[in-house]
Amino acid sequence: MLTVVVLALLAGLAQAGPKTNPNIRGWERGGAYDKLFDPKEADAIKGRVVKIYDIVPLPGMATGVALQVEDKKDKTLEIVHLGPKEFVDLASIGLKEGDQVKAAGAWAEFDGQDVLMAVKVKKGDDVQLKVRRTKDGFPFWSMTPEERQREAGMDAGD
Repeated sequence: MLTVVVLALLAGLAQAGPKTNPNIRGWERGGAYDKLFDPKEADAIKGRVVKIYDIVPLPGMATGVALQVEDKKDKTLEIVHLGPKEFVDLASIGLKEGDQVKAAGAWAEFDGQDVLMAVKVKKGDDVQLKVRRTKDGFPFWSMTPEERQREAGMDAGD
């Protein structure tokens, strides 16, 4: 009897598939938000971080992190989406308001406003936070820890 219950439980788990982390809901690879990332829209900006704040880019998404950056060239305020709050660790690079950064990513439009969907944010010459794969924008938060470690090794010279 116990064997039947265990097999039924295992069959139910197999049908349910992998569980999505609710803390990255809406940020998953292939989701509506992710589909807005177009590598052909790649660009980078340099400037000063004016504000660090929480965002919900699309209805139903988990909370994410964004930067408001004053562009060094023309002094415009640009919005940079970094990723889900659960994943983005600004403390790892000591990023705070007032810091000078270079943000690289791809432009997309949200509610009529251009936003840079970040691939990475560099603070200084040797400190950076990578959140997506540069060549295609694959989000690091959708990778396994092993895949992230491999990507970090590939970017060591970046």
